Amino acid sequence: MLRIIVFYVLPIVLCIFCLVQAITSRDGDIRNLPKVAWILLILFFPVVGSIAWLVAGQPQAARPRSGERSTPHFPEYDRPGRAAAVDEGNDDAFLRQVRERAEQQRRDYEAKRRAEQAAEEAAREERRRRKEAKEAGQEPGDESGSEAESA
Repeated sequence: MLRIIVFYVLPIVLCIFCLVQAITSRDGDIRNLPKVAWILLILFFPVVGSIAWLVAGQPQAARPRSGERSTPHFPEYDRPGRAAAVDEGNDDAFLRQVRERAEQQRRDYEAKRRAEQAAEEAAREERRRRKEAKEAGQEPGDESGSEAESA
């Protein structure tokens, strides 16, 4: 019974495990050979291919390098290679500066939007005034129209 488990069941389980791992791994993470070559190696040589996969092919676990943030405070910063502040005070100061800059940009945008709205309103008022003047029979700034009518 032990012989059956060691020589038949264990290699099949190992082969299936390695095959599934090779199939679900991303192409860029697999080492030494292309993904298809590893899959074929595991299929044609189950024991040797599986052991070779475990030793030389499977992706290495992503370990944060020195200076990288291990557990990010903000998910948008969760990407490999992002440098982390060594001193938490510097990190907090940087984030405060970013917030202040964003707030200043928001205030500038609001002021610009208000100025554009005021300019549009002035242009609308000018068009309305010209239209009223035209309906009254004279162009704005043109006094000759009333003189021509009286003559």
